[in-house]
Amino acid sequence: MKRHACQPRADWREKVESVGLTFHSHESGPYWDESACYELTAGEVNELEIAANKLHYLCIDAAEAVIKNNWWSRLGIQEKAAPVILKSWERDDFSLYGRFDLSYDGITPPKLLEYNADTPTALVESAVAQWFWLQETHPHADQFNSIHERLIEAWKRWQGKMIHFSGIKGHAEDEMTVLYLRDTCEQAGVKTKSVCIEEIGWHEREHHFVDLDNERIERAFKLYPWEWLWGEEFGQHLTRECVQFIEPAWKMLLSNKGLLPVLWELFPGHPNLLPAFDSAEPLGGRYIRKPILSREGSNVSWVEGGVVVEENGGKYGEEGFVFQSPADLPDFGGNHPVFGVWVVDHEAAGMGIREDTRRITGNLSRFVPHFFT
Repeated sequence: MKRHACQPRADWREKVESVGLTFHSHESGPYWDESACYELTAGEVNELEIAANKLHYLCIDAAEAVIKNNWWSRLGIQEKAAPVILKSWERDDFSLYGRFDLSYDGITPPKLLEYNADTPTALVESAVAQWFWLQETHPHADQFNSIHERLIEAWKRWQGKMIHFSGIKGHAEDEMTVLYLRDTCEQAGVKTKSVCIEEIGWHEREHHFVDLDNERIERAFKLYPWEWLWGEEFGQHLTRECVQFIEPAWKMLLSNKGLLPVLWELFPGHPNLLPAFDSAEPLGGRYIRKPILSREGSNVSWVEGGVVVEENGGKYGEEGFVFQSPADLPDFGGNHPVFGVWVVDHEAAGMGIREDTRRITGNLSRFVPHFFT
């Protein structure tokens, strides 16, 4: 594995915007960063792919253990949500995608940091922007990236049906991610319609969800965490299960960092797992403290000798925390990459790399393209 310094394309902003990556920069600089790229070997890509496939099914086994043992409170899951999750699990409701965040140095096996299984972002940059970058800058190389084609294939089971697509109004990254997924759905021959989360209503007489045109919502992709859905005005009606949501309710188990200690209990010493516990005591004074529920690395703390040496701010942690052994993050000239391996329809489909000079990946960590030879 190598990190190369690169000369960004002169018109890179216009080019990434043309494929939907409109949120390529922020106040501190570029989010999409093609001043560098990572080169991997085919063997390294294969190892990441195999690890993601194994981890996905380990997580499913761990979710089953949560259900079997009624560990809902351990994962900070509200009591009213448990029956909905259970029914969704028993039906094996359709799951489209998820993203594993892995630590990997090309030498030791990839290690699971967390599974973004409900509302993962970085999809436009992973599936599309870096692919066009590859075609222009490294046309003879390859890339771990069949995400776009696999998404279209997964949607095909809904041909002839209608799916509403919803996210937060006014949030550029979420809006473009939803728009991209809607496009892949339409390419699969599925009818789609947009409805923002804030626009979803409840038809009191007919007992179903509706959009602004008073059209019934039967299936809905939502880029919105399940735990937030319960807090919405319409959340009281979720127990009626009159909408098939994508991602389904059972993904609340996989997207929950409370699953990390469960995984370690079930599979202690697994080469792709880091020791994780419900308390810090087994780890001594060196650990990562993570909220059970959070996004973009918010409220994650790196503790050394019992002292917080690095920390992200945020508003999460009310449901509690888990404690994970620190990963030995690779260091490329002070840059620490995290490998985000995408799972589509239960199978690894591609990868995006984000890096930071800090050891905790956050909302502003840079996305850096990759290729392999």
